[in-house]
Amino acid sequence: MKQAFTMIELIFVVVILGILSAIAIPKFAGVREDAVVSKGKAEVASIQGGIALLKSQRLLEGNTTLPPKLDAAVADTPGAPLFNGGTYGNVLSSPIYAKETSKDNGWTKTDDTTYKYYISGTPIPFTYSTTAGTFDCNASSATTGTNCKYLTR
Repeated sequence: MKQAFTMIELIFVVVILGILSAIAIPKFAGVREDAVVSKGKAEVASIQGGIALLKSQRLLEGNTTLPPKLDAAVADTPGAPLFNGGTYGNVLSSPIYAKETSKDNGWTKTDDTTYKYYISGTPIPFTYSTTAGTFDCNASSATTGTNCKYLTR
């Protein structure tokens, strides 16, 4: 006699797999976005720490001014190295590379002092202040405030 699964047993397995995938897939999508936010949070903290270190180094040299730019990258250039300073001093020892498309998660440079971090296609603008030496986003913004708070707190 052959030993095999009956049709009912196979249907039950398919139904159970369907139920498990319906529960698990949405949870994994949330975990991925959490990872993007965590990565952005770490990068923002590194950039802010790098600016503070650069500011301290310049003060020790007797220079009270901050660099006019955080890098030599041209705005809106995919793959450009960001936050590596070039002639302005290194904010980060290893650059972060600008993202390729608006669908990617990551950084873009919009001008000499403004950058955007994208989370699932939503941009969060960050501004570098050459007078105060800060790198922040607008936490009170109606459109990006919540994501800004996630990245800076």
